[in-house]
Amino acid sequence: MLADKGLLNRITEAGTHVQNQASGLVVSAMGFLGVPYRRGGNSAESGFDCSGFVKAIYEQTIGLVLPRSAAQQAAATQTIDKSELRPGDLVFFNTMRRAFSHVGIYVGNGKFIHSPKPGAEVRVEDMGLAYWARRYDGARRVPAGSTAAP
Repeated sequence: MLADKGLLNRITEAGTHVQNQASGLVVSAMGFLGVPYRRGGNSAESGFDCSGFVKAIYEQTIGLVLPRSAAQQAAATQTIDKSELRPGDLVFFNTMRRAFSHVGIYVGNGKFIHSPKPGAEVRVEDMGLAYWARRYDGARRVPAGSTAAP
Protein backbone atom coordinates (compact mmCIF):
# COMPACT_ATOMS: atom_id res chain seq x y z
CA MET A 1 0.00 0.00 0.00
CA LEU A 2 2.77 2.47 0.89
CA ALA A 3 4.55 1.70 -2.38
CA ASP A 4 1.33 2.17 -4.39
CA LYS A 5 0.85 5.71 -3.07
CA GLY A 6 4.50 6.66 -3.44
CA LEU A 7 4.85 7.02 0.32
CA LEU A 8 7.62 4.45 0.60
CA ASN A 9 9.81 6.55 -1.69
CA ARG A 10 9.06 9.69 0.34
CA ILE A 11 9.92 7.96 3.61
CA THR A 12 13.17 6.63 2.12
CA GLU A 13 14.04 10.06 0.71
CA ALA A 14 13.32 11.73 4.07
CA GLY A 15 15.54 9.22 5.86
CA THR A 16 18.34 9.78 3.35
CA HIS A 17 17.98 13.57 3.77
CA VAL A 18 18.26 13.33 7.57
CA GLN A 19 21.26 11.00 7.28
CA ASN A 20 22.96 13.39 4.84
CA GLN A 21 22.32 16.31 7.20
CA ALA A 22 23.85 14.35 10.09
CA SER A 23 26.91 13.50 8.00
CA GLY A 24 27.19 17.14 6.99
CA LEU A 25 27.01 18.23 10.63
CA VAL A 26 29.82 15.89 11.62
CA VAL A 27 32.02 16.87 8.68
CA SER A 28 31.38 20.55 9.37
CA ALA A 29 32.16 20.12 13.07
CA MET A 30 35.43 18.33 12.27
CA GLY A 31 36.47 21.37 10.27
CA PHE A 32 36.69 23.28 13.57
CA LEU A 33 39.10 20.92 15.34
CA GLY A 34 41.73 23.01 17.09
CA VAL A 35 39.64 26.18 17.48
CA PRO A 36 40.29 27.49 21.01
CA TYR A 37 37.73 27.52 23.80
CA ARG A 38 36.38 30.92 24.76
CA ARG A 39 33.65 31.43 27.35
CA GLY A 40 30.65 32.96 25.58
CA GLY A 41 32.34 32.38 22.23
CA ASN A 42 30.29 31.47 19.18
CA SER A 43 32.60 31.76 16.16
CA ALA A 44 35.79 30.23 14.82
CA GLU A 45 37.36 33.69 14.81
CA SER A 46 36.71 34.39 18.49
CA GLY A 47 36.63 30.81 19.78
CA PHE A 48 33.77 28.67 21.07
CA ASP A 49 32.29 27.56 24.33
CA CYS A 50 30.44 24.23 24.21
CA SER A 51 26.95 25.50 23.41
CA GLY A 52 28.24 28.23 21.09
CA PHE A 53 30.03 25.52 19.11
CA VAL A 54 26.89 23.36 18.81
CA LYS A 55 24.74 26.37 17.93
CA ALA A 56 27.18 27.54 15.23
CA ILE A 57 27.51 24.09 13.64
CA TYR A 58 23.75 23.57 13.41
CA GLU A 59 23.17 27.08 12.08
CA GLN A 60 25.99 27.02 9.51
CA THR A 61 25.37 23.46 8.32
CA ILE A 62 21.59 23.11 8.17
CA GLY A 63 20.34 26.61 8.91
CA LEU A 64 18.77 25.62 12.22
CA VAL A 65 18.96 28.16 15.04
CA LEU A 66 19.27 26.41 18.39
CA PRO A 67 19.01 28.19 21.75
CA ARG A 68 22.25 29.57 23.20
CA SER A 69 22.85 27.60 26.41
CA ALA A 70 23.37 23.85 26.83
CA ALA A 71 20.38 23.59 29.19
CA GLN A 72 18.16 25.46 26.71
CA GLN A 73 19.39 23.20 23.89
CA ALA A 74 18.48 20.14 25.99
CA ALA A 75 15.01 21.55 26.67
CA ALA A 76 14.39 22.31 22.98
CA THR A 77 15.28 18.84 21.66
CA GLN A 78 13.87 15.32 21.91
CA THR A 79 15.18 12.92 24.55
CA ILE A 80 16.61 9.70 23.09
CA ASP A 81 18.18 6.64 24.66
CA LYS A 82 21.95 6.29 24.53
CA SER A 83 21.46 3.15 22.42
CA GLU A 84 19.69 5.27 19.77
CA LEU A 85 22.55 7.76 19.28
CA ARG A 86 23.32 8.66 15.67
CA PRO A 87 25.92 11.07 14.30
CA GLY A 88 24.66 14.64 14.68
CA ASP A 89 22.74 13.98 17.91
CA LEU A 90 23.53 16.09 20.97
CA VAL A 91 25.12 14.59 24.08
CA PHE A 92 24.94 16.32 27.44
CA PHE A 93 27.08 16.15 30.55
CA ASN A 94 27.03 17.48 34.10
CA THR A 95 30.43 19.15 34.37
CA MET A 96 29.53 22.00 36.72
CA ARG A 97 27.43 20.23 39.35
CA ARG A 98 24.25 20.99 37.46
CA ALA A 99 22.37 19.08 34.81
CA PHE A 100 23.03 19.84 31.16
CA SER A 101 26.00 22.13 31.84
CA HIS A 102 28.00 20.79 28.87
CA VAL A 103 27.05 19.73 25.34
CA GLY A 104 28.74 18.14 22.34
CA ILE A 105 27.83 16.57 19.00
CA TYR A 106 27.89 12.78 18.71
CA VAL A 107 30.12 11.66 15.81
CA GLY A 108 29.69 7.89 16.07
CA ASN A 109 31.55 4.95 17.63
CA GLY A 110 31.04 6.29 21.15
CA LYS A 111 32.80 9.57 20.40
CA PHE A 112 31.71 13.20 20.44
CA ILE A 113 33.15 16.54 19.35
CA HIS A 114 33.01 19.57 21.63
CA SER A 115 34.71 22.68 22.90
CA PRO A 116 35.75 21.49 26.36
CA LYS A 117 37.18 24.16 28.66
CA PRO A 118 39.43 27.22 29.01
CA GLY A 119 42.91 26.50 27.68
CA ALA A 120 41.67 23.67 25.44
CA GLU A 121 40.52 23.44 21.82
CA VAL A 122 37.64 21.83 19.92
CA ARG A 123 38.39 18.10 19.98
CA VAL A 124 36.92 14.62 19.70
CA GLU A 125 36.66 12.53 22.85
CA ASP A 126 35.48 9.07 23.84
CA MET A 127 32.28 9.03 25.90
CA GLY A 128 33.50 5.80 27.49
CA LEU A 129 36.33 7.55 29.33
CA ALA A 130 35.63 7.52 33.06
CA TYR A 131 35.37 11.34 33.28
CA TRP A 132 32.65 11.56 30.63
CA ALA A 133 30.87 8.33 31.57
CA ARG A 134 30.40 9.55 35.16
CA ARG A 135 29.03 12.90 34.00
CA TYR A 136 26.79 11.74 31.14
CA ASP A 137 23.38 13.44 31.40
CA GLY A 138 21.65 12.08 28.33
CA ALA A 139 21.22 12.41 24.61
CA ARG A 140 18.88 14.53 22.55
CA ARG A 141 17.89 14.68 18.91
CA VAL A 142 16.92 17.77 17.02
CA PRO A 143 13.49 16.94 15.59
CA ALA A 144 13.47 16.31 11.82
CA GLY A 145 11.99 19.23 9.97
CA SER A 146 12.88 21.77 12.66
CA THR A 147 13.73 25.16 11.23
CA ALA A 148 14.18 27.37 14.27
CA ALA A 149 14.51 27.42 18.01
CA PRO A 150 11.25 27.25 19.97
